[in-house]
Amino acid sequence: MARGLLRRMERVAVTGATPGGRPQPGKPGMKFSRRSALRATLAAATLPWDMALAQAPAAQGGTLRIGMTAAAVPLPNGQTDQGGEGQRFMAYTVFDSLVFWDLSRADAPSRLVPNLATEWAVDPADSKRWLFTIREGVKFHDGSAFDAYAAQWNFEKLLDSSAPHFDPRQAAQGRSRIPSVVKATALDARTLEIRTSEIDALLPYGIAWIVMSSPAQWEKVGRSWDAFLNAPSGTGPFRMTEFSLRERGVMVANRDYWNPARRPKLERLVLLPLPEANTRAAALRAGQVDWIEAPAPDVTASLRAARFNIVTNEYPHNWVWHLDFTSPGSVWRDLRIRKAANLAVDRDGIAGMMDGQMLPGVGLLTPSSPWFGQPGFRIRHDPAEARKLLAEAGFGPRNPVKTKVLIPGQGSGMMQPLPMNEAIQENLREVGIQVEYEVMEWNALVNAWRAGSRDPLSRGAHALNYSYFSQDPFTALIRHVDSALAAPRGTNWGHTADAELDAVCKGLRETFDPAAQDALMARGHQRIVDEAMFLFVAHDLNARAMSSRVRGFVQARNWFQDFGTVTMA
Repeated sequence: MARGLLRRMERVAVTGATPGGRPQPGKPGMKFSRRSALRATLAAATLPWDMALAQAPAAQGGTLRIGMTAAAVPLPNGQTDQGGEGQRFMAYTVFDSLVFWDLSRADAPSRLVPNLATEWAVDPADSKRWLFTIREGVKFHDGSAFDAYAAQWNFEKLLDSSAPHFDPRQAAQGRSRIPSVVKATALDARTLEIRTSEIDALLPYGIAWIVMSSPAQWEKVGRSWDAFLNAPSGTGPFRMTEFSLRERGVMVANRDYWNPARRPKLERLVLLPLPEANTRAAALRAGQVDWIEAPAPDVTASLRAARFNIVTNEYPHNWVWHLDFTSPGSVWRDLRIRKAANLAVDRDGIAGMMDGQMLPGVGLLTPSSPWFGQPGFRIRHDPAEARKLLAEAGFGPRNPVKTKVLIPGQGSGMMQPLPMNEAIQENLREVGIQVEYEVMEWNALVNAWRAGSRDPLSRGAHALNYSYFSQDPFTALIRHVDSALAAPRGTNWGHTADAELDAVCKGLRETFDPAAQDALMARGHQRIVDEAMFLFVAHDLNARAMSSRVRGFVQARNWFQDFGTVTMA
């Protein structure tokens, strides 16, 4: 059955246009297929550029070539695309945020730390007013200074549609991260004021997503974001030297980077879009890349035997189906059907298929989380109980529930979406739920997720498979269930409207006490599980395969990673 989905995925067109339909910078787009990519990898032992260049000896710490799961290099405009993978490999390498994550430890969850802002605080007299102190002495790659005025300009590019530098592409990626932000204003070169529409105690988590592009460089390239893609400038630890959307992104170390702890030991970092798992593994074996994201479970044993390193660690990740249980005609409106679907899925079987690269998902959070709560509905594999619930709802194998689900063929954090969804489809079929999949290219699925279930981009589907970062209260819970964030304002894809959850979300925003936040999160998560608001499936263990030549990497318990410590032997 997986082959059927793979064949359908091969028919998904990969065009030469950037999101939003604008012309692609660099070389023309190429059509991608599993067969052609694998043939090119194995037969010619080359990728679509001069690999001899990448393999040439380099000064400092050498060249690290990474095979990404994305079908395209993330856009180097600042607020990039390609989900968490884009943020990992582009937003936090070429660019920087005011607030960042401590990525130095593998043995503890990451915490927020100062970055381009040295400190921040809410105004004691006005809880809707925050002040951020901007770090002195930081420069963009083009030599211009970063200050509070540049930070204001970057918020305007996302929030102010009347600003000449407003960019709809970046706004689509960034606005949902900071929905409460009304305006950012530079009070002087070192002080940025951010005003929110409501009390938002969680604002620093959202600000960590927003990265800074150079206003001076945007002016220099003709005040064009398309032109900026070919000559990007941020303040990050790497500088972009080459960008070809479907082929490669090449970066060199920024030796003048302001933070010595993240200053790269590498000379170059090369990003290669290799969305098909077998192609990535073949490229690693052939020595064409040094590191691949998400190795297929059926090749990890042989990669270990060939002395490649398989690196894993738990991190705040969720792999679910979003369910629309509010729209007329959606089968998911019936709680019995939602519970039956969750009881039908054999998560341990999927974990075995994944060579142990996942934890079974029994909620949006793992049971070890202080936010898990004490749900009354225990998610497990119990097909007999699933059939009983479906029978109560008037369905069964001879009269199956029918539903359409949007799924990706690949994408950031999606693990192995085709075989995983094939297994789920079979599990559901066995109890009386008939699933029709529509396979979408990753960015198209992201756009549908942000547009919502009632938008034409979601193509009449009442469920959507997605994975995401869940490290803070906003990303783990609020953005998915707060009725005020129904898409497209937020990522409440199914337009969930639940009075108890709305009260939890309001409380989380308005309390600055960590213990009170923990209690609210546990209450909210318990409600989500008891109402089976998602099809809970997996938490990824973030597997990567890499050459033994890769040294010094510390896999943080985070979606994002620090490449500054890495060298090549």
